[in-house]
Amino acid sequence: MTLKAQYTEHSMQVAYTPKQLRARIRYGEYQTNTSGQCQGFVQGNVVILPEDWAADFLRFCQLNPRPCPLIAMSQVGDPLLPELGDELDIRTDIPRYRIFHGGELMQEVMDIVNHWRDDLVTFVLGCSFSFEEALLADGLEIRNITEGVNVPMYRTNIPCRKAGRFSSDMVVSMRPMLAADAIRAVQICTRFPSVHGAPVHIGDPSLIGIHDISSPDFGDAVSIHEGELPVFWACGVTPQVALETARPPLCITHSPGCMLVTDLPNSKLAVL
Repeated sequence: MTLKAQYTEHSMQVAYTPKQLRARIRYGEYQTNTSGQCQGFVQGNVVILPEDWAADFLRFCQLNPRPCPLIAMSQVGDPLLPELGDELDIRTDIPRYRIFHGGELMQEVMDIVNHWRDDLVTFVLGCSFSFEEALLADGLEIRNITEGVNVPMYRTNIPCRKAGRFSSDMVVSMRPMLAADAIRAVQICTRFPSVHGAPVHIGDPSLIGIHDISSPDFGDAVSIHEGELPVFWACGVTPQVALETARPPLCITHSPGCMLVTDLPNSKLAVL
């Protein structure tokens, strides 16, 4: 069976709608990465900040749309995002959260009900898991899905544009591919600027400051077969690196790979 046929068969056997998966997450029945879940629907990176830090972060996203493609922003103090999902509650509907104080990671938790405040603003950024579906549908292999692990992510020396208190080098995610498949991936992902768009680099990882491809900074290592090139996309973990520099008194994010699964179809983000 071809990869495209395998993907089609898998898509027809999806067990949960996004709302059902969020319910499982809310009640502690699903606590791992969301790659490959709820095919056809947008997944999002999440950053939650106090209101007095929100304007700077919004500007950082606007200046750096490749790693930080903004798809939703909440009202101050409101944990609900009805435009992204029926009954979606940002306090409970992500498998794992990270709590930062002064830019330092303090703990990882399964919900943030006890950490929620009336001055918090939620940002949801596009995620590479959304364009993985389009690549799979075209018959391209996604190695982290094949191997059942989180996508490998790396810090780079590619600078982002500074905005107020936020500055950072880019974090990238990596998927190994044959050269012809990498070219096809560029063509496909160019249609999805709201979920990171086309790759930012193909080939020698040292050219973007990655010195050991076998040791990702986030996620899990994957196999790279003979004749394959590492293909790198801008990654929504970039804001977490920016937070290390900005050092807000409080920030809450998703844990890498543990995304917010929305009711928004991926097709709505494609540029035809």
